[in-house]
Amino acid sequence: MKYLLLICTDEPFEAPSGELDATAWVEEMDGRGVRLDGQRLEGPEAATTVRVRDGSVLLTDGPFADTKEQMGGFDIIDCADLDEAVEIASKHPMARFGMIEVRPFWTE
Repeated sequence: MKYLLLICTDEPFEAPSGELDATAWVEEMDGRGVRLDGQRLEGPEAATTVRVRDGSVLLTDGPFADTKEQMGGFDIIDCADLDEAVEIASKHPMARFGMIEVRPFWTE
């Protein structure tokens, strides 16, 4: 089953040098064959939110919600079940400093 891991922080923070390096995590998950894709994202100041209302395209600079939490990256994984997805997310370096939302892909 595919899951999206949303890598988030709730405010600026400082981490000891090397603590946020996800290279080992990526190598382990790629070696297990569960990580399909992933990437860091630019900051919320680079976001553009698009809405269409009454046929008009409305653009807003910034993220869709004004909140302290900001998405900093994502990973797409394919694993057996939620238990394995949680185990994978708990090993990500950002789990110790921010938060990781684990969300299954829609299936029918």
